[in-house]
Amino acid sequence: LYWSAKENKLVSLKEYADAMPEAQKYIYYASAESRDRAAKLPQIETLREKGFDVLLCPQDVDEFCFMSMSEYNEKQFKNVAGGDLGLETEDEKSAAEAITKENEGLFAEMQKALDGKVKRVAVSARLTDTPSCVTAEGPITLEMEKILAQGPDGEHVKSDRVLELNAEHPVFKAVQKAFEDGDTEKVHLYATILYDQALITEGLPIDDPVAYTQAVYKFMA
Repeated sequence: LYWSAKENKLVSLKEYADAMPEAQKYIYYASAESRDRAAKLPQIETLREKGFDVLLCPQDVDEFCFMSMSEYNEKQFKNVAGGDLGLETEDEKSAAEAITKENEGLFAEMQKALDGKVKRVAVSARLTDTPSCVTAEGPITLEMEKILAQGPDGEHVKSDRVLELNAEHPVFKAVQKAFEDGDTEKVHLYATILYDQALITEGLPIDDPVAYTQAVYKFMA
């Protein structure tokens, strides 16, 4: 049994699958150290808006179980903090590609500011109210990274992180303006703050809390 974010109770995979809207292609789950944190992850904003349920997984073993099972009743499991969630229509994909192309220079500058911490910066299809989030591509998920970090070689285990940006959020417009104005320092400041805030939301440690605090102070001054 898994906790349903939509029903606010424990449900079986059969109950989840039977209640899936026709438009929903996958079984979605969110992993965190508690149900409450999993329910508040920004990556589930669009899913909830579409009426799709998310299974909240606070146990370390949950994610490994889903990865081992791969699918249930021909429905593939999808980690909300993983790769493509299959949420976009063809028109939405085209619009996202256009935004990405228009902002190639900005994204390259933000990636440069993060100095190897992310594989890429991209437009997000999973955010509605939050300006940014961190997701992972490849076999190592963000939650798995946290678990494996507790082992003897944990510091060497890293996920391929992606900084995703909400192109409709006012913060994104502010970053665009800074880039258009040629204010590279401000673009770098935005990039580091958005990345660190996304890590904090995920329950992941940030590299330099003092530098993050000083960056926030600059915007408050």
